[in-house]
Amino acid sequence: MENLHDTERRLTELEIKASFSEDLMDQLNQVIIRQQQQIDLLVRKLEQLQQQIPDGGVALFSRAGDELPPHY
Repeated sequence: MENLHDTERRLTELEIKASFSEDLMDQLNQVIIRQQQQIDLLVRKLEQLQQQIPDGGVALFSRAGDELPPHY
């Protein structure tokens, strides 16, 4: 009889651990989904910025007076 109770207890503990593991995996999947969304957004913004840079990455200012002071 004691062996049966021990087996039931162990089975219950395994079920609890499996439940916690499933919950943790769901939480981690949500983190990964959010991170991928952030990465996708950053990639789009980077592509937009790259389109704003003149061809060849030439200086953004055409005249010396257009440059920002060194403290900027």
